Amino acid sequence: MKVDYIVVGTGIAGICFCELLSAQGKSFVVLDNGSQKSSAVAGGLYNPVVLKRFTSVWKSDVQLALALPFYQQLEEKLVVKLDYKIPVYRKFASLEEQNNWFSACDKPLLSKWLSPKVIKNSNAAIDAPFGFGEVLDTGRIDVKTLVDTYQQRLKEGDLFIEEGFDYDLLINKPDSIQYKAIQAKHIVFSEGFGIKQNPFFNYLPLVPAKGELLIIHAPELKINYVLKAGVFLIPLDNDQYIVGATYEWKDLINKTSDKARTELLSKLKKLIDCPFEVVIQVAGVRPTVKDRRPLVGQHPEFKNLYVLNGLGTRGVMIGPYVAKQLYDYIEHQTPLEDDIDIKRFQGLMT
Repeated sequence: MKVDYIVVGTGIAGICFCELLSAQGKSFVVLDNGSQKSSAVAGGLYNPVVLKRFTSVWKSDVQLALALPFYQQLEEKLVVKLDYKIPVYRKFASLEEQNNWFSACDKPLLSKWLSPKVIKNSNAAIDAPFGFGEVLDTGRIDVKTLVDTYQQRLKEGDLFIEEGFDYDLLINKPDSIQYKAIQAKHIVFSEGFGIKQNPFFNYLPLVPAKGELLIIHAPELKINYVLKAGVFLIPLDNDQYIVGATYEWKDLINKTSDKARTELLSKLKKLIDCPFEVVIQVAGVRPTVKDRRPLVGQHPEFKNLYVLNGLGTRGVMIGPYVAKQLYDYIEHQTPLEDDIDIKRFQGLMT
């Protein structure tokens, strides 16, 4: 089999890159053994503001301008609903937090995203005497539906190989690579946390962070907005809500833990006062980077090998943007931005 690209991984990064290949008429095949779960358990929010610090997300304007049409096109292609427009409310814990919000509203990079109006709480199931601040132009991408549906579409086109990647079988040639019976011009690794086992890119300082979510059923809660207050509370259909997420730096197994369940329930009970039951708990390991920028670029020695990784907690926003950066770099020799280029870590290579 001869193709233009091999793509390893079908999380958000891999899907974004595959869609660019498809749009440009490039041939490709995808390998994924389902071992990396970070995309499948993501909350999927797109939100241009870092609510903990009241700062703007890096390049949020550019990211959203690419991401929103991208998911709309995917909805049409896959015939599924992916993009749910929903406001994000930040609960104020004090008058001081209200004042900090008003100050943030006056900042040039934030004024278009933050409403200067305090929203009063009228929901008896939520304790919020100081009200909420609203973030504008927000929503949720149904990442699980995206991943499941996209993988199924790849399988139907005989473009999906459901197996792990054996790095020992990769043969580098001057103008191509060979992997088993597949010959390709390029290979892109979008493996998430799996990059730690990749001998070509494991020098990169990806910092794995395990995250866990709960899905609860709370018929009396009745909110139609995302609530941020220690945890995110994200409404789904049928009176179900996502509660998340935790951050764990030592236990990096894709299995749920009692510790995370206790932490999430403790924060949830401080936020809502109504009956609920836990439907399911899920876990996955996020690929984060210390400098909070993705890992994008070309291997310094093997020029047909590339990486697209480290999207962190805002993958649905940043994925289309960095995928386009990498595609333009490979196909049109457009320089990568210094902020995301893995050359910034070349000194770590041994």
